Amino acid sequence: MISSRGRPLSPETKKLIVSVKQYFDGKKFKPMEPSVKRTADSLGIGVATVKRVMADYNRDPKLLDEPPKTRGRPVHAVNATHQEAVRAYIRLANKQGKYITLSDIGDLLKERSEKDLFHIATLARTLNRWGFEFGKGTRSQHLKEKDHVIAARQRYLRKKRDNRASGGDTIRPEVYLDESYVNKNHSNDFIWYSGE
Repeated sequence: MISSRGRPLSPETKKLIVSVKQYFDGKKFKPMEPSVKRTADSLGIGVATVKRVMADYNRDPKLLDEPPKTRGRPVHAVNATHQEAVRAYIRLANKQGKYITLSDIGDLLKERSEKDLFHIATLARTLNRWGFEFGKGTRSQHLKEKDHVIAARQRYLRKKRDNRASGGDTIRPEVYLDESYVNKNHSNDFIWYSGE
């Protein structure tokens, strides 16, 4: 059998069908049986398939050279060619103590190939397949370690000391604003890292 049910025919198979059909059209056999039926029986395919291929051929012989149309949903998997670049990016970011998110990895893949756009869930499944884990990394306290947070804390402490009188009293009244929502404990310590 040259094809399986439900699969598109390759250009070579279509050319074979046309060739066999034309052969049976040229030879007259006894008893008289339609050449379409003989072609279908000899190749192990359906009569409707032979008729459809012949109709396409009679309409335009160049249609036989076209590759079969892709059917179904497009492939959403991340190509394995990106694996080494992603692995190097994650290792470098972990060494530098950077916080890695799926959107960062998606941006990296977008830079490498404009046509490949992946959903975040697809990236997460792919990273799991490639052996990466999402968990507590070696670096913690992301907010505390950022340079702009350290600089802001130093400015705040300088102003606080400048507002003190010699006896320890304040020169001007101090008002405290509770901003506990910007707390290092509210940051996510989970990052992507290699499970190796």
